[in-house]
Amino acid sequence: MTATPLPGALGRTHPLGRIIDLDAYPIDRLATPEGRDLVARCRAQLGEDGCVVLADFIRPEMRADLEAETARLSPGAHINATETNPYNSAGDPALPENHPKNRFDDRTNGFVAGDLIGEETMIRRIYRDPDFQAFVRQVVDEPEIHEFADPLADLVVNVLKEGRQHPWHFDSNDYIVTLCTRKPEAGGVFQYVPNIRGPQGENFEGVQAVLDGDHSALKSLDVTPGDLQVFFGRNALHRVTPVEGPRERHSVIFAYAREPGFVGRPERARRIFGRTAPVHDAMAQEGVVRSDALAD
Repeated sequence: MTATPLPGALGRTHPLGRIIDLDAYPIDRLATPEGRDLVARCRAQLGEDGCVVLADFIRPEMRADLEAETARLSPGAHINATETNPYNSAGDPALPENHPKNRFDDRTNGFVAGDLIGEETMIRRIYRDPDFQAFVRQVVDEPEIHEFADPLADLVVNVLKEGRQHPWHFDSNDYIVTLCTRKPEAGGVFQYVPNIRGPQGENFEGVQAVLDGDHSALKSLDVTPGDLQVFFGRNALHRVTPVEGPRERHSVIFAYAREPGFVGRPERARRIFGRTAPVHDAMAQEGVVRSDALAD
């Protein structure tokens, strides 16, 4: 479902006022009635199915510039041409062949790593902006959120070329915020099953049912350039269907975590970005593990 824009005072004097439609989405005025109402409606939608889309979050006159920015960055994407399971991990020979950990599919999408995205870019400015972060924090109803300490995965551009897909997977971060900057001619549809796992456990049986074709709980979103999406991706199984046509699909991923100092697993960095950063190497040497104990 999509959040309906709100009328409001002009926000052009804000550092992001020329980029974000602060008239419709007053993220710079969250203490006002309009700001509180916006947050409340986003929370309600997230509570219903784990996802909310803010249509036309980016001002129409800035969408071409934003598309050009990610198009300029896209050649730097590391293209994943491999097979992966939903947990971006190795299989487990001790488990049955049809177990989700042993179910592999082609992953052929690409990611521009965060260390290739400069501070001067519009997308980095949005990611760093305190008002944007405050909005995200309130929408996901957390006492605090933090930028990733992972220099590769904090801010990335997802690139999908013709015939390529991002198969069923879970995110390593608690929630995800994405911005569509380029839509393909066809395909490239975001699909997800909300809250299929969580603190109660992995629910391998439920995941296996989806992989076997049970799409009774499946939701599909066909977002357009300028749309912002907030999504609980750690506990939702999700994918992007294959892109059809030569026009690439581009989306920006703004990654935040509940706790400071979050760094993705070194194995995941190698799989997604084709390399690690020094912080991943230190993590591997120290044997650090995720606090929530989920499979990825």
